[in-house]
Amino acid sequence: MKKITLKIDGMMCGMCESHINDAVRRAFPDVKKVTSSHTKGETVILTDGAVDEEKLSTAIEETGYRLLDVKEEPYQKEGFFARLFKK
Repeated sequence: MKKITLKIDGMMCGMCESHINDAVRRAFPDVKKVTSSHTKGETVILTDGAVDEEKLSTAIEETGYRLLDVKEEPYQKEGFFARLFKK
């Protein structure tokens, strides 16, 4: 699984977050999870598949926001007990 963090310019409220989340889900229906934060100015996508940056940028810019940066890294879900017994 991959964690993709997007820096987005223009989000000001909770509705802005919702617009970004909806745009990402429409463009990439197979993503596992999408969360946005207007205070941080970022969106986090969890997915198993590939995400085309150009298509992502187009989907976000169509909603009136601007994609500034894309950072991709591996993601491994850790539960409560995994943190307790981590060596």
